[in-house]
Amino acid sequence: MNWLAHVFLSEQKIDFQIGNFLADPLKGKTWEDASIDMKNGMATHKIIDSYTDSHEIVSCSKRRLREKGLLKPVIIDLTYDYFLTKNWDEFCKTSINEFSKVFYHQANKRTPYFPNHVNIPIYNMIDRDLLNKYHNLNQLKASFERMDTRLSPRLKQRETAVSYFDNVVENIDLLEDDFLNFFPQLCQTVKKDLDHNKLKHWNL
Repeated sequence: MNWLAHVFLSEQKIDFQIGNFLADPLKGKTWEDASIDMKNGMATHKIIDSYTDSHEIVSCSKRRLREKGLLKPVIIDLTYDYFLTKNWDEFCKTSINEFSKVFYHQANKRTPYFPNHVNIPIYNMIDRDLLNKYHNLNQLKASFERMDTRLSPRLKQRETAVSYFDNVVENIDLLEDDFLNFFPQLCQTVKKDLDHNKLKHWNL
């Protein structure tokens, strides 16, 4: 799962949401005076990734793209965020625009209390509105193209993210069915370790 899913699959505490988002760019490492909510958010990120990476439905989605490919996991992550955006009202009681607006506002207010290296990915998310980049297939393709700018020249000689776009489009209905079967299961798994009183934004 990508940024949008990780922020959604969090308790409605801003440090928890930020921690769930930051686990990847910070490689799961907090700093000395990080809050317990920040640490719990990062721990939840690991649960999400572990469950997703080992799930048969996700494996099936990867197989739909092509037989081999190093980028298949991240392509599915991005595509699943597209499906989460498309089906947002089924899972969340708050509109995606309001959800992202509140998150950006609260995250920005917390940045004075974080180390500089922590704020870089937060500012990047806010400035580029990264929670709102999956509303249509053109935006999904653009996210593949952005990923290609971060790939090493050696990897790009083997494959590119955008080269998967036609595979995604060809299998879009099957992939969406995969997501709609998988995501509620992921929500229920994550929910076991969260404070249910802080999940009132969920429709599940």
